Amino acid sequence: MTAYLLKRLAIAVATLVLASMVVFAVLEILPGDPARLMLGMNASADQVELLRNQLGLNAPLPWRYLHWTGGLLSLDFGRSYTYSVPVIDLVRERLAVSLPLALIALALSTVIAIPVGLYSASRRGRAGDTVAMGAAQLGVAVPNFWFALMLIYVFAVWLRLVPAGGFPGWSAGVWPALKSLLLPAVALALPQAAILARVTRSALIEVLNEDYIRTARAKGLPYRAVLWRHALRNAMIPVLTILGLQFAFLLAGTIIIENVFYLPGLGRLVFQAITQRDLIVVESVVMLLVAAVIAVNLLVDLSYAVVDPRLKSRQ
Repeated sequence: MTAYLLKRLAIAVATLVLASMVVFAVLEILPGDPARLMLGMNASADQVELLRNQLGLNAPLPWRYLHWTGGLLSLDFGRSYTYSVPVIDLVRERLAVSLPLALIALALSTVIAIPVGLYSASRRGRAGDTVAMGAAQLGVAVPNFWFALMLIYVFAVWLRLVPAGGFPGWSAGVWPALKSLLLPAVALALPQAAILARVTRSALIEVLNEDYIRTARAKGLPYRAVLWRHALRNAMIPVLTILGLQFAFLLAGTIIIENVFYLPGLGRLVFQAITQRDLIVVESVVMLLVAAVIAVNLLVDLSYAVVDPRLKSRQ
């Protein structure tokens, strides 16, 4: 396991370095001058050139890349061109919205999907399986922003149970903040739960056909015990893989939902920074999200050995 862990860490570091090069290069070739956008179209060429020198935009690209990556290693993400504040402060403020939103959505997705997948697999080919998988197929097909609009209409406009959008901040209290995140979390969780339920069902059906399951049933174990104790644990590897990918998506891919509900999260910050050509914010936030995705995937890989101890010897 030690050798496997070191190998995975080396791959993660190499992936981070390669991702940083790609992110830096792609953003550098995008059209638009940050200094020109900050000063306006009426600014003179001398004013634009002076601001570019102050921002370090005229420095050689290799020096700028090394300066940026060195700052990332020391958690110094630079200073936003648009907001004139440290990027780390912007990230910390927006992460307080995006991270709880992603965790709540992931928890809802798991709580919905695992029982549905178990139920459907245990009733394969029956009416319950058909209904459950039909609902899952609908959840996969319908985009989450449509779910979001329907949830706003029903629970915010019609029933008036929760706010339609905005975020009061955690200083307003835990419950008001959670209420404002509830509808976005449900809108994010439903499509992900549909995907996870289908994966859980497929993995369970494959495991239920194994010889040791038939042996456990032949020994007189109740079907429910066989399903929960033996089948589910051995079907968890593909489920954990999907969970890791879903958390990465929920953390990094919430731009549309955050705009629908007007949430000041990381997705909305990146969207605004791209439109304002605030390169240092885009680069830093994207690299932070890349690091989060790699870390989650590493944890998922390590959790395989916990779920299935046989993998330890194989590694």
